[in-house]
Amino acid sequence: MAVFLIILGILVWIASIVCLWRRTILSPGLSFVALLLVSFARRDGYQLLPINGTILIGWLCMAVVVTLLTMMQPRELTASARGTSYMAVGSLTGIAVGLLASTFTASLSMIYSSMIVGVAAGVFFGYILYTNTPDGRGLRIGEGRFMPVLLAKGFPVAITVMQIGVALVLLLAVSSPAGL
Repeated sequence: MAVFLIILGILVWIASIVCLWRRTILSPGLSFVALLLVSFARRDGYQLLPINGTILIGWLCMAVVVTLLTMMQPRELTASARGTSYMAVGSLTGIAVGLLASTFTASLSMIYSSMIVGVAAGVFFGYILYTNTPDGRGLRIGEGRFMPVLLAKGFPVAITVMQIGVALVLLLAVSSPAGL
């Protein structure tokens, strides 16, 4: 059953990443469902990843808030995929850089924090990179559309990828020789 839940969770995470371009509003919720599925995976009565209720409630609240913020944005903004690729690639790069903290510290909170900061920085730098393209010139900082685009596109990308990062941080912690 654990293998089924993990594979299903990975497939739901893939669907959440795909939804970033198709239906952005669904991405944080799907990513939370994947995190919830992985939290149910058990072997010999023990969780494979120590995802507790506090982690789940915190990420559920963040997913709900980001979904509501996305719903409040104009429909033409949430329906377009402008800049999403840059922010998604930036966030995936940020998660990789953030997880590199595991090479110099064994502190779970330090790895978790660097993953969060890495993803947030990756989304921001991906957005900045997009605004320097001909298609994104009207969305620069100081222009009127900077914050709505960041709310409608950047936050869902960040929360979706951060939830994947939670599982990766816990996987690193469980599989390290020192353990948790």
